[in-house]
Amino acid sequence: MSFSNEEARKKAKIQANKEPRHFLTLMDFTPEELTQLIARAIEMKKHWKSFEVYEPLRNMSLAMVFDKSSTRTRVSFESGMNQLGGHSMFLSSRDTQLGRGEPIEDSARVISSMVDIVMIRTFGHDIVEKFAEYSSVPVINALTDDYHPCQLLADMMTYVEHRGSISGKTATYVGDGNNMCHSWMNAARQFNFHLNIASPKGYEPNAELLEELGDNVTLFNNIDDAVDGSNLITTDVWASMGQEEEQKTREKSFKDFMVNSAVMAKADDNAIFMHCLPAHREEEVSTAVIDGPQSVVWEEAENRLHAQKALLEALIIGLPNTLEA
Repeated sequence: MSFSNEEARKKAKIQANKEPRHFLTLMDFTPEELTQLIARAIEMKKHWKSFEVYEPLRNMSLAMVFDKSSTRTRVSFESGMNQLGGHSMFLSSRDTQLGRGEPIEDSARVISSMVDIVMIRTFGHDIVEKFAEYSSVPVINALTDDYHPCQLLADMMTYVEHRGSISGKTATYVGDGNNMCHSWMNAARQFNFHLNIASPKGYEPNAELLEELGDNVTLFNNIDDAVDGSNLITTDVWASMGQEEEQKTREKSFKDFMVNSAVMAKADDNAIFMHCLPAHREEEVSTAVIDGPQSVVWEEAENRLHAQKALLEALIIGLPNTLEA
């Protein structure tokens, strides 16, 4: 794919006159579009590593709305927008009218009238849905209590880089049936792989989503059966943001759900390990695994930058096939 900064900016102007496209879950793109997006992210990463300058988003702005704290999300989006020639602004609920009770639809109308794209990291998924409904520019879900689709873009990109297509493979998610688990479930459908979920009783994922995606998902209440022969093992912290007071209770419930060397030995010999971070060593994962030869965690974290650059480009300018048109 070869196109100039000027050509990309012209396409961005055309895209701006269309109905905005949002990215709230992986289901907002087709499987074919997601495959294109991953390929584009890998291509953009290679260009970046070669110090090539590509700034199609010059003079454009990204509003970053944060209700939840963040390391990887903020750094990756802010750096990514800068590398694409644009500008990003950090907006916390403490510093804006959002934190003082302004209706979401009012904030959406105002903020979207002044920027080119918005990303939101918040609690209820209904918040990003409402914001997107009233926004005149694309909206990205950078994490809600229900979904974390940007992380899965990086995860799928990382698997492709290391093992090729994940289609037809088996992945195992170990831990709480939380936003990461839900996004892995969506990924199983969209990228055509099977997902085993190992969760303690009482911590399973959303029942409606499980019923909807049941053909691609198998639920286990023990870790050994779930990981048997898997090509990829992934996990998350036992207590997510907002659940800190449950830490001690969860430690008891999840004590048999640590991904350690013995667990990895039950997986496929060529299996890789992922974690969305931050990680609590010797809780959900052993130090030997996260720092071991099967771990791709650090590349997975870096790939948030590249996957999200491809996403920003896709939403503002167009998907790769439209860029070539």
